[in-house]
Amino acid sequence: MPLAVDRYELGPLQTNCYVVRSERGAAECAVIDPGGDAADLRLELARLGTSCAGILVTHGHFDHLGGVADLAEGTGAEVWMPEGERERLERFPEFAPVGVAGRPHAPEHLVSGGETIEVAGIPFECLAVPGHSPAHVAFYAEGELFSGDVLFAGSVGRTDLGGNAAQLFSGIRSKLFSLPDGTLIFPGHGPPTTVGDEKRTNPFVGENAGRYGIR
Repeated sequence: MPLAVDRYELGPLQTNCYVVRSERGAAECAVIDPGGDAADLRLELARLGTSCAGILVTHGHFDHLGGVADLAEGTGAEVWMPEGERERLERFPEFAPVGVAGRPHAPEHLVSGGETIEVAGIPFECLAVPGHSPAHVAFYAEGELFSGDVLFAGSVGRTDLGGNAAQLFSGIRSKLFSLPDGTLIFPGHGPPTTVGDEKRTNPFVGENAGRYGIR
């Protein structure tokens, strides 16, 4: 049975936040990348009849972190995030643009890739895919991939904010494209897609990427 995934566009950049449950009606959920608007998100969780059992963060850019502290402290949920980017949450005001809502928070759990963590009864495999940011991870569970800002429908993450394009492309091809073609991808921005579609058509990392001068 596929996971139950609900998407909410939160925060100043309308970043995709995902509420993930083992099934519709499950009493607990995992929340991935709450970029802001934690109070509104908590109301949505109540409407769904579920509680936040844990918060998963793909990387440390401000638009994925703005709601973490409020959600964690309001629900008692613990936070998992990449070890190499923890300071961006712990020192949130120093990294976020002036005026962006959000507060510091110390993550309870740090990941670097290769771990499997269980939240809300769902085993999530942590995949290290740096390049958009230095320690970016993606979370894979039961045929569904939460890719953060690594891979989008028809695009890839930007690398001009301390990233590395060669590293990003290599990680996508070796880690993400090794997943089954039918894997659903839920990205940090934009609509969902599949591994198979991106392998075939993505102009940056797909089969015909060389036609665009991108390797």
